[in-house]
Amino acid sequence: MAETEQTAEQKPASAAAADAVSGSAEDTGAEVRAAEFEKAEGRETGGKEEHLDMLLDIQLPVTVSLGKADLPLRRLLQLQPGSVLSLEKRIGDPAELIVQDVPFATGDIVVVDDCYAVRIREILNSPAVVGEQVESRS
Repeated sequence: MAETEQTAEQKPASAAAADAVSGSAEDTGAEVRAAEFEKAEGRETGGKEEHLDMLLDIQLPVTVSLGKADLPLRRLLQLQPGSVLSLEKRIGDPAELIVQDVPFATGDIVVVDDCYAVRIREILNSPAVVGEQVESRS
C-alpha cells in the first residue's frame, strides 16, 4: 500500500486541493465533486485599439488644490462664516491638479465665462518624461 500512496508533494495540485476539500467535507458529511463548466461563447474581442478606446473614455475625478493650512483642532472649531483661513501658497504660485490622489499637473487659476478654470503650466511625470528617464537609466 505504501507503493501506491502518493505524498502531497507527488500529487498534482488539483488532486491535493481536492483531498484538502474532501477532508473537511467528510467532517460535515457533505458531498464534494469537481465543478464542471461549459465553454463560454461570445463575440471575439477586438484589437488593442478597441480596448484602448474604451479605457480612454473613463471619467476620472480631477481636484484643484489652491493650498493647504495646518491648524489645531481648537482653531478649526472656532471657524465660522466670515472667518479667513490663510493658505501657505502665495499669489502667483501654481495650483496643483490632482487625479485620483496623485499630483498630475500644475497651473494658474483663471476665469472663463464667470467660472474658475486652470491654465496648465506643467504636466508632472508625464509618460513621455517617465519613458525618457527609464531609457536614460538603461
